[in-house]
Amino acid sequence: MRNKVAFVTGAAGGIGAAVVRLLAERGALVAAVDRDAERLAGLAGKLTAEGLAVTAIPADVTDSASVEAAVEAAERRLGPLDQLVNNAGVLRLGEIRDLGDEDWRTTFAINAEGVFRVSRAVVRRMIPRGRGAIVTVASNAALVPRTGMAAYAASKAAATHFTRSLGLEVARYGIRCNVVAPGSTDTPMLRGMWPDAEAGRAATLAGLPSAYKVGIPLGRLGRPEDVAHAVAFLLSDEAGHVTLHALTVDGGAGLGA
Repeated sequence: MRNKVAFVTGAAGGIGAAVVRLLAERGALVAAVDRDAERLAGLAGKLTAEGLAVTAIPADVTDSASVEAAVEAAERRLGPLDQLVNNAGVLRLGEIRDLGDEDWRTTFAINAEGVFRVSRAVVRRMIPRGRGAIVTVASNAALVPRTGMAAYAASKAAATHFTRSLGLEVARYGIRCNVVAPGSTDTPMLRGMWPDAEAGRAATLAGLPSAYKVGIPLGRLGRPEDVAHAVAFLLSDEAGHVTLHALTVDGGAGLGA
């Protein structure tokens, strides 16, 4: 990772912040990208104070001009991009019959279209160089149906198959594209799903038959660092012959799906 230039979206908290820290600890120059400029600046300031090379670049992945400006700024300030992590995401809950049009549009605009916009901007620059690695953080919900999560699951399925298709197109240029599919990970997004924290955690670990949801065989929630390590592996030269792959990090909750 040393002196590799990485572009990480959804970087201000949760899994994104863990990815930024791990890549920087391994020597990468990291462009940390998020639309929450205040939280992003706080993260970058903290990591920079620890001696890590992290640059905050606010951007909105739902806006093509914002994405292009962010990618341009990252390359101007840090150098040619070697790695991309598509991590920006949003969760809107609700049964399909109650889901609003705006909830559906927003979910896809960030979780699926955001992956398209950022990947497009980055691969246009990677292709002439003949190298690069891209990882999209999706979800095990892309493969396993979830009640009340249709928009999220569908958007993550779209992001997964987009990333594989992209990988097929750019393989001849030496660019690898892979997916990491987390399950229930201890982040603000997960905790926001629980009206009661203790009951929510217990139900997540044990499963919920009424929602056709299996628990977590390993008996604990995922940590953001668990996902970050999977991302770092797929970006690294150790995964140099791995592309079009989806690596599930869910403690067995998807039963290997």
